[in-house]
Amino acid sequence: MNKMVGIKFKDVCQIYYFGLENIELQIGDDCIVQTKDAIDFGKVVTEIKTVLDASMNDKLSGRVLRVANENDYKKIEENKQKEKEAYDACHVKIRERNLPMKLVSVVYTFDAKKAVFYFTSEGRVDFRELVKDLAYVYKIRIELRQIGVRDEARMIGGFGNCGREVCCATFLGDFEPVSIRMAKTQNMILNPQKISGICGRLMCCLMYEYETYKGLLKELPKMGSKITVKEGAGRIIGIDPLRGIVRIKLENETEIEMNAQDLVKK
Repeated sequence: MNKMVGIKFKDVCQIYYFGLENIELQIGDDCIVQTKDAIDFGKVVTEIKTVLDASMNDKLSGRVLRVANENDYKKIEENKQKEKEAYDACHVKIRERNLPMKLVSVVYTFDAKKAVFYFTSEGRVDFRELVKDLAYVYKIRIELRQIGVRDEARMIGGFGNCGREVCCATFLGDFEPVSIRMAKTQNMILNPQKISGICGRLMCCLMYEYETYKGLLKELPKMGSKITVKEGAGRIIGIDPLRGIVRIKLENETEIEMNAQDLVKK
C-alpha cells in the first residue's frame, strides 16, 4: 500500500498530493518535494492517507523527499533575495517595453531552476520578448502567469473590514463565486466600500452565512407581504432572520415588531 499527503505552496491555494515512503509528517510541517519539473518547498495541510487504488498514483504531483531542515530554510532565505532582485529587474523591463501589466510577485522553486512571475492586466499581454529578456539574464526557466485581482490580494495579503487578516491569505482554499444576491439576502447595506474586499471584489465572507440566511428566510414571510395581527392589517417592511423578528407597518402608519411565529398571513 502507498501513502500520500496534501501539500500547499505559497503561490497557489490549490492542494497537491504527493506520495511518500518512510517519512513521518504532520499538518503544518514544511517539507521538500520532487515535482514533475523541479524540487520545491511546501507545507503539509492534510493527514497522511493510504492509497488503496493503484490508479491514484498516476494523479500524484510527485513525491516527498524529506522534512525541511535548517539548511533548507537557509536556501529559502537565499531564494527570497533572488526573488526580490528578479522582481526589481522585471519591473524595469516592463517599463522599458511599455507593457500594460502590473507585476505582483516573483516566486522561485526551491532548487532555483525556475522562476514564476505573476502579474495582473486588464487584457491579454504579449510578453514573449519579456520572457526572452529574463531568460537571457537569469539562465533559468522563466514562466509569466497572469492572475486575477483576488489572487493578487491573496499573494500580497492585508487586513479586511473586520480587522483580521484576509481569509484568502490565511485559510481559504479555492475561490468560490460571490454574488450581490448574497449581500441582499443577508440584509447588508449595498455600499461597495462595505461589502468589497481589498481586491475590489465582493468579500469572500459573504458566502459563509448565505445558506443559513437563505434557509431561515424560507420559514419567514416575504418582504412586502400582507399580514394580519391583533393590532390590525399591515405589510412586512423589515425582516431579521437570525432573531425571527419581522417589522410591520400597519394601515394606520404605526410600525411594530413581532415574532414571525405569531403572524397570520392574509
